[in-house]
Amino acid sequence: MAKFTNKEERKVPGMNTSSMSDIIFMFLFFFMVISNMRESTVMVHQNMPKASEIQKLEQKSLVSYIYIGTPLDAKKYGIATRIQLNDQIADLSDIAAFIESERAQRSESERALLTTTLKCDKEVKMGDVTDIKQELRKAGALRIMYAAGKAKKAY
Repeated sequence: MAKFTNKEERKVPGMNTSSMSDIIFMFLFFFMVISNMRESTVMVHQNMPKASEIQKLEQKSLVSYIYIGTPLDAKKYGIATRIQLNDQIADLSDIAAFIESERAQRSESERALLTTTLKCDKEVKMGDVTDIKQELRKAGALRIMYAAGKAKKAY
C-alpha cells in the first residue's frame, strides 16, 4: 500500500549561501585587475583639438603627460595658460626635473622609449607650446606626441 504524507510537513529547503562570499571576492578581484585607475587629476581645461589621422599608442605605460591650458580654479591660479605636471601646476623651469623623475622611474631599457604627450587645450597659443617643446629639447626628451580627439568624417 501507498503511504500518504501530510502536505504541511513538506518544506522547501533553504538556499545554500556558503559559496556566495567566494563568488563576491572573485568578482571583486576581477574588477580590480581589469580596471584603470586615473593617474592624475586634470586641473586645466582640456578641450582637445580634433584630428582626422590619429594613431593609438601601443604602450601607454611609457607615456608621461604634460597638460597645458587655462586653470579650472581661476581664483587660485589666474586665467593665464598654465602647465600641469602630474598633479601640480608648474612653470617652464620645472619641466627638466619632471622629465628626469619620469626617467628615474623607468628601467634602463625603457628610457629610450619614453614618450612625452602634450595634452593642450585648443585655445592655447602655439608660442606657449613652442616654449615647452624647447624645454623638452633641452632635457633630451625628443619623442613628443600631441594628443587630439577624433574628428567626425564628413561625407
